[in-house]
Amino acid sequence: MFLKKPLTVIFILLLFVISGTGLANIYSYTDDDGTTHFTNMQPRGTQKNKFKLYMKTPEQRQARPGVVPVGASDHNPSRYSRYDASIQLASRTHSIPEPFIRAVIRVESDYDPRVVSVAGAQGLMQLMPATAKRMGCPNAFDPHQNIMGGTRYLRHLANLFNGDMVLTIAGYHAGEGAVRKYNGVPPYTSTHGYINKVLKFYYKYKKEHGGK
Repeated sequence: MFLKKPLTVIFILLLFVISGTGLANIYSYTDDDGTTHFTNMQPRGTQKNKFKLYMKTPEQRQARPGVVPVGASDHNPSRYSRYDASIQLASRTHSIPEPFIRAVIRVESDYDPRVVSVAGAQGLMQLMPATAKRMGCPNAFDPHQNIMGGTRYLRHLANLFNGDMVLTIAGYHAGEGAVRKYNGVPPYTSTHGYINKVLKFYYKYKKEHGGK
């Protein structure tokens, strides 16, 4: 199936203060005792050469020109099983675990096919128009087409990153180019948060499906 080797996931909890509506980058340094220190204050003076940028916090994003964002508004519990047939078919077709597909849908749109992001991503698995076209999905608002196209893209990323689930998730969120650029998970706060959310739901759904 998806992974060929055991996956070790390390969660790092950073506690920092954000004043007002501003966002801050995270800096770190490791002392002689091997202890790593984190701060959201930009290093100055003697600290400037000691601390290194650990993680960038993205600015609050505005909608792209021509994009009208639509948030999730379907709160009917039946939505979580409404697309089972399409998810199961996509899983078999592209050899991606069903719980993984469900986790991505849950985080991307909370199972509402009408969702549009500020960037213009559309539908259940939030496909950008160019990606949808590339993955053979002419109508990203069609749930079945979106699931098939999104899962096909997950398979493309899994192949690209040798079955590494974390890098696959990172590529789905930040783009495969960003993963290549940083030779790993990009140092974006939003991407790290996205990975943690997807993994949380993946293990939840995996447990519910008997570990499959």
